[in-house]
This record gives sequence, C-alpha cells and structure tokens, in this order.
Amino acid sequence: MRSVLHIGSGPRGIHRLHPIFQAGWREVRLDLDPSVEPDIVCSTADMRAHVASETFDAVWSSHNIEHLYDHEVPRAFAEIVRVLKPDGFFLVRCPDLETVLEAALRDGLESTAYVSPAGPITPLDMLFGHRASVARGNAFMAHRTGFTDIRLGRLLLEAGFAHVSTKRASGFDLWAAAMMPQANVQECLTTLAMTGLSFTE
Repeated sequence: MRSVLHIGSGPRGIHRLHPIFQAGWREVRLDLDPSVEPDIVCSTADMRAHVASETFDAVWSSHNIEHLYDHEVPRAFAEIVRVLKPDGFFLVRCPDLETVLEAALRDGLESTAYVSPAGPITPLDMLFGHRASVARGNAFMAHRTGFTDIRLGRLLLEAGFAHVSTKRASGFDLWAAAMMPQANVQECLTTLAMTGLSFTE
C-alpha cells in the first residue's frame, strides 16, 4: 500500500483526501494544531524530527500552504521534497490570489464569493483567513501569504521538483502537481485526470 502524507490535515475524514488517494493509500495526517488529533504534530516548514527522508509516495495539501509565513514557504517545499520518495509527487490546492483580487475589485472585499459549510466566504476571508474562525480564537486559520500560478510553479521548481503542472480552476482554487525526478509524469497526470483534475484543459 502506498502512503500519502496529508499536511494541514485538519480533523479526520476521508472527504478531506483528494479522490486519487481514497483507494489503496495509507494516510498519515500532519497538522500544527494538536486539537485536530493528527498523527504528527509539527510545522510543514520543519518535519525533520518527525518524518524520515524518502518516506512517502505522495504529499497532499489542501488550503494549507497559505497559512505559512511567506519566508517559511521555501523551507516547507524543500521539506516536502526531502520526505518524498524519488518517484513521488506533491498535489497541492490553495486560493488563487489572482482570482480573489479580481473578485475583490469587481464585487467588493466583503461581498459573498461563495457559501461554505462554515458560512459565507468573502474575498477578505480568502486573503487573510476565515475571519469568523480567527475571531473565535483559532489563529491557525489566518492566511499569511498568497500564490498565483506563476509564483507557485516557480517556488516548487526552485525547491527541487523536476516537473510542475499548475491549473487555475473554476471558482477560486489554484492547483499544482509537482513531480520528483523519477516520477512517471504522464501516468500521474493521466490518473489525476481520471479523478476529474485535468491539467491539460
């Protein structure tokens, strides 16, 4: 069974995994917030004391990297390269800063962009973190940096990934699939496309 390190996992739940990881994969949950009861409690920017090198076949991150301080992002990406096997890959989703800013300028910072299970989400929430959660004392929900497709792709390549595909999806999502040097790029992209995430459309 292949293993995926789920960084910024939040509370346990299969719905939090991308469909590519929901059959034949063993999930290891990592989060900085001990209250969500992850398998590993630490920062993605420094996993050395908790995760051995070349341990995981994949790393999955959904709406997590924007919670890092900007100076931590290169360190976090380098750590992800370190813990991945030579043929592994990193799948990441985060807010598309370009789309968020377009919505803010068009509709206003506090307009409702979409409604989530946590309630209405505004461009201001996507820029700085879910304000209602932060107001309740959950500082882990604050956003400290942002990404466009060009910036995210560049940072991943600079971290040591051999191939990076990015995608500006409908809504406000930005995706990237970053491959290690020995990864089968075409096979990985084809499998992702079969789960509904095509980087060629």
